Amino acid sequence: MSSAVSRTSPDFLSTGGELAELIRRKDWSRTPLGPIESWPQSLRTTVSLCLASNFPINIIWGPEHTQIYNDGYRDCCGDAHPRALGEDYSVTWASAWPAIGESFERALAGETMYLQDQRMFLKRLNGALEETFFTFSHSPIRDESGGIGGLFHPVTETTAIMLSERRTRALRDLSASLGAATDEADIARRTVEVLSRFEFDLPFVLYYALDPDSACYRLAGYHGVAPGRPGTPLSVEFEAAAPWPFAEALAGLRAVEFDNVPSALQGEPCGPYEEPPNRTFVMPIHVPGVERPPAVLVTAASSRLPMTDDYRSYYELLSITISGALATVRAREDERKRAEALAKIDRAKTLFFSNVSHEFRTPLTLMLGPLEDALAGSSLPAEERERLDMAHRNSLRLLKLVNSLLDFSRIEAGRVQAAYEPLDLAALTADLASNFRSACERAGLRLAVDCPALPEPVYIDRDMWEKVVLNLLSNAFKFTFEGEIAVRLRAVDGDAELSVRDTASVYRSMNCPTCSSASIALRAKGAAPTRAAVSASLWCKSW
Repeated sequence: MSSAVSRTSPDFLSTGGELAELIRRKDWSRTPLGPIESWPQSLRTTVSLCLASNFPINIIWGPEHTQIYNDGYRDCCGDAHPRALGEDYSVTWASAWPAIGESFERALAGETMYLQDQRMFLKRLNGALEETFFTFSHSPIRDESGGIGGLFHPVTETTAIMLSERRTRALRDLSASLGAATDEADIARRTVEVLSRFEFDLPFVLYYALDPDSACYRLAGYHGVAPGRPGTPLSVEFEAAAPWPFAEALAGLRAVEFDNVPSALQGEPCGPYEEPPNRTFVMPIHVPGVERPPAVLVTAASSRLPMTDDYRSYYELLSITISGALATVRAREDERKRAEALAKIDRAKTLFFSNVSHEFRTPLTLMLGPLEDALAGSSLPAEERERLDMAHRNSLRLLKLVNSLLDFSRIEAGRVQAAYEPLDLAALTADLASNFRSACERAGLRLAVDCPALPEPVYIDRDMWEKVVLNLLSNAFKFTFEGEIAVRLRAVDGDAELSVRDTASVYRSMNCPTCSSASIALRAKGAAPTRAAVSASLWCKSW
């Protein structure tokens, strides 16, 4: 019988790679399992299935929980391979026992256990704890007696996926929060607030903001370490090389890795783990068009994660995200300052127009009084009366222009007051347009006035309406040398719509866009000319 077992023992180890060879060569008599020739058929069959699979699988057998695994599982073992082959499962994975112990014990009791993306810390490389994630199961294996001879333990490592998701979530949350930032101080606060929730990747964060009044960066936010300590100075000079290499980072405008973290912190506790981080990144937050970066971010790397290219890219993306937010806030601030400057200029312009208008009105009023008194007399010679009458008419015209200028300043200041009254808008418009008939006839132009009666009176400010109509007609007459000027008033959906059209297409490019083909809609009831309409009429006077 022993001879038969010996002849058949290599058969179930005929498949598999390196681990099959190691199992064949290993002296199993020194392990609780005993020589291979004595293994029960249930174990042989399970090991054969394990070695034939490309999926990482570990077989845990017997009361001493001896391990037999395949090539796929070897990578999970790290430095524990090949010692883990034939070793007690609870010994090899003692560091992960807080995460896997309950699952293991319940499986030994006959319950199949499944854990997805389980976070655990393994001593896989150089005896240091490493943060990892695994999806695995513990399934009971029945032996020849019908009892539980061992556990079937397939494993998938999901560390890369889980870390990527966590870092993507950090970047997403940071970008969303910084999008609502109001100023640079708010960016510092929001950056630290968001990144403090991801201390497994960023054990501590120091945000230094540029002080424009001094040659230094001041600590504007922190997490994971106490401020004002040797490793967390409240201010850092541009040329500083300690405790963090600011000078090198600012000179090259690039992230600088710094490995002597324990020395810089001088024993100060930081981060979520007992062991301090041993690497930091000093990252200048550069904004295009700015000579000196407005901020510097100092962040630590986890002491329980290997430094990989993906990890470094994560820091670069953090820097880019904050840089974009700072650029946006600065652009918004520049726009606000420009708007304030324009508003200041606008107020100065309005004040100027108002003051000039008042200054013009005083001498004009003083001029008109004597002129009107002189014209009221009956003893003036005809020639002298004609001269005084001309001076009086032009003084009145100049006073009207000054009043329009004063109206414009009131509109710009938002102090225009309209006196609304119900009017026969069709008759008023036709009467105003008729003032241009003789001038049009002398110029060889046709004036077509089409203003049928409206269904009801329109509430409107008479003076404002006169300015609108007369300005539109004046500009149309000014730029039309042949053809027709048409004035049309209609009731449209409860509004009164006025249009003044001319045939001066040759001069259209140099004409006022409001006057070329104007259309002004007014409510038939309620408040009439809008501020925009009145502004348009006064603006037209400048042409």
